[in-house]
Amino acid sequence: MLAYRVTGGELRLMAANEDRPSEDTLIERYFAPLAGPGGLKLRDDAALIALAEGHELVTTVDMVVSGTHFFADDPADAIAEKVLGVNLSDLAAKGAKPLGFLLAMALPSDWNEDWLALFCKGLGKSALKYGCSLLGGDTTRTKGPLVLSLTAFGAVPNGTMVPRTGAKPGDLIAVTGSIGDGALGLKIRATPELDWVDALNERDFAFLLDRYLRPQPRTAFAEALRTSAHAAMDVSDGLVGDLTKMLRASGVTGILRIEDVPLSSAARAAIAYHPGLLADAVTGGDDYEVLFTLPPERFEMLQARARVSGLQITVIGEVRAGTAPLSVSHHGETFLTRSPSYSHF
Repeated sequence: MLAYRVTGGELRLMAANEDRPSEDTLIERYFAPLAGPGGLKLRDDAALIALAEGHELVTTVDMVVSGTHFFADDPADAIAEKVLGVNLSDLAAKGAKPLGFLLAMALPSDWNEDWLALFCKGLGKSALKYGCSLLGGDTTRTKGPLVLSLTAFGAVPNGTMVPRTGAKPGDLIAVTGSIGDGALGLKIRATPELDWVDALNERDFAFLLDRYLRPQPRTAFAEALRTSAHAAMDVSDGLVGDLTKMLRASGVTGILRIEDVPLSSAARAAIAYHPGLLADAVTGGDDYEVLFTLPPERFEMLQARARVSGLQITVIGEVRAGTAPLSVSHHGETFLTRSPSYSHF
């Protein structure tokens, strides 16, 4: 393939890859060191995943696009942590143990090796932290923005995956961690000049921004969830909307009490200054916490197991029979929002 470069006012014919390493070199230099045993050192066109006897494979895929899911000038290592983290969050919500992942990249025309090196550093750090190594993938170029697509694989004992469709009347509705940090962090990243952002102290500012940039998949909670929950999904598009989806998929309805939704101290500080942010916190998405339902008699046991891994779980409502819309209230009053969750379309 040939291309042209303007040099000193003249067009000079050049090879398209003249100033950049070949795809094979990129794989050997940056991606092969991240590959686990199933990746076969990235020397083959396929990966090989061994499952323990009596286990099933759980798969998930997410695509992230520059300008839609992250800012083009976000740190490259944070982008890598996000693309892996959002997929591991899906596996955690199914009760699955991560096994590995495939990564496809469409690199824009202005990419450079420094960016790719930092991206792979972040990817390797996150992969090591969660025990989920690279199995293979694909790289190509695009005239558009950076596009990343990651497919993650996990395993569960036969018949134990936690579905989205299993919520039952009488179940408690609960969630891990805190809600709204990612949505508020996105607002900080997009519009740092807002008055409530300026009112935050340095610690709260950094905490909310980091929660947006670097999701924290709850993989350590997966096994406990698998043994106790009837239904689960991760909160990626907004708590109210995602709970609506889960209950609808289960053929039930429920009640959600906004005053019981767990908020971090940083989120509380922001909302205290600007109360309207509460609606953004429960509908904005980017939380990557696990939303689940379980029988009341299992809650204390699950709470104790969560504490062992340093994780908080909070009851925020109940599942009810019927197909009426989800009831959302705040201190007894109907809680209205413009949109229950983020929508891609």
